[in-house]
Amino acid sequence: MTENKANLGEQALSKAAEIGISTQLDDVEALNVDIRTNPLKLMQGELDSVAIEGHGLVMREDLRMESLQFDMGSVAINPLSAAFGKIELTHPTDATAQVVLTETDLNRALCSGYLHNKLQNLEMTVNGEPRTIDVQQAEISLLGEGKLTLNAEIYIQQTQETRQVRFTSLPKIGAGDRLILDDLTYEGEGLSQELTDAFLAKTSELTDLRSFHVEGMSLAMQELMVEAGKMTIQAVAHVEQLPS
Repeated sequence: MTENKANLGEQALSKAAEIGISTQLDDVEALNVDIRTNPLKLMQGELDSVAIEGHGLVMREDLRMESLQFDMGSVAINPLSAAFGKIELTHPTDATAQVVLTETDLNRALCSGYLHNKLQNLEMTVNGEPRTIDVQQAEISLLGEGKLTLNAEIYIQQTQETRQVRFTSLPKIGAGDRLILDDLTYEGEGLSQELTDAFLAKTSELTDLRSFHVEGMSLAMQELMVEAGKMTIQAVAHVEQLPS
């Protein structure tokens, strides 16, 4: 009987967390929350562990994750809220997380209205002259050996020129939850190094992992792996609340 009650309690809280997280998403192919505890610990406001696994998670602004794995150890919660099927953390906690983004996911994001708008009317100074550029098309390729390539077609408003640019890079973890495009190799049609650097500074906003945050949770990147067709990010998650 005790085991059945424990299972019912775990199932109710797990389902509540699944529903809460789903409300933060535009779409989800599969989502499973597994909460472990027992009736005595639950009455005392303790959870042994919380594990979240999801596939095909679409955040707001059409940003998609191929998969998410999320693991928390012991968690302190409000036992009164838990009695009504709501998880309310009494103290923030940390967790480990793994996010997988595919090449298709990244290019879907580049085509989204949210990021496309961010790539219009980029103002910069080149050779002392103001320049405003629009990124008309952009495509990322994830290669083997940790490399990625960015192909872009840019329009320079002042000169009414359209140019093709191509960057190959070894992305690394930088400050502010962003990726740094290191060991850069550039190919383009007569664009100056100054314009190239200015373009890269603007497009670095696209590599901000904070775009994938869920309310109540924040991610800090620890390790990045780029393979052919996919990017895997290992992170530490700081959790203030689970959506419920």
